[in-house]
Amino acid sequence: MLASGSRGNATLVCTESTRILVDAGLSGRELGRRLNLLGVTPDGLSAILITHEHGDHTRGAGVFARAHGTPLYMTSGTRDACRKLMRGKEIVHTYRPGYQFDLGDLRIEPCITVHDAADPVAVAVADPSTGLRLGIATDLGKPTTQVRHALRGCDALVIESNHDDAMLWQADYPSSVKSRIASSHGHLSNRAAADFASQLTSSRLSVVVLAHLSEETNTPELARSVMSRALRRQGFAGEVLVAGMEEPTPLLDLVELRRRAAPAQLSLF
Repeated sequence: MLASGSRGNATLVCTESTRILVDAGLSGRELGRRLNLLGVTPDGLSAILITHEHGDHTRGAGVFARAHGTPLYMTSGTRDACRKLMRGKEIVHTYRPGYQFDLGDLRIEPCITVHDAADPVAVAVADPSTGLRLGIATDLGKPTTQVRHALRGCDALVIESNHDDAMLWQADYPSSVKSRIASSHGHLSNRAAADFASQLTSSRLSVVVLAHLSEETNTPELARSVMSRALRRQGFAGEVLVAGMEEPTPLLDLVELRRRAAPAQLSLF
């Protein structure tokens, strides 16, 4: 995870031959800096996949795509909502929720979600050569049957754990903002995220990364504690990590974490 939170979200997924960003919510310059920290040259990025149009997921998409010639992938609804970010020089491909497509040797399986955006999706990213599978759902008002199906059987999950219920209602936000965040089109609380992840637990799942934490109505310690307790009750023995805003997370090598997959690697930053 290059970054995750209300100020920006971006996830780097790599095999030996393919490197994609899922979302680009930092400035173009900061995206480049964080990629360089991880030993990835910005010009070496294969594609940027956008899940929805909110600024914390798209801020650097247009400028980065123009500077480095990186193709952008988004739904038609998201493309329409992102017109102000575009200058007409970008390479833009559209995809449809519910229809899988390939980016290099990665298979992308997008699924429509419930969130206050034009056409939001969650994605499963799979490496067909190894069977390794990563699920990413960073803005999710409520888990639907379609999302549960799409993210089932993953080796790693990136899932939002946005707020603590009590801290949200005690926060110095307008009532309308609190209601929007807590609604079925808003964000998952720690408790809701833990319930959702518990439904996706399997013998394959090796790591859960908590994403999109609120800096005002949550803490990393609280989010990790709620998730860890819920997963332990399901027999989960893997890692629970928290992604933040300031620096990228360490490389998570899914082959090493799973220890049962074939040699080819699917890696998540």
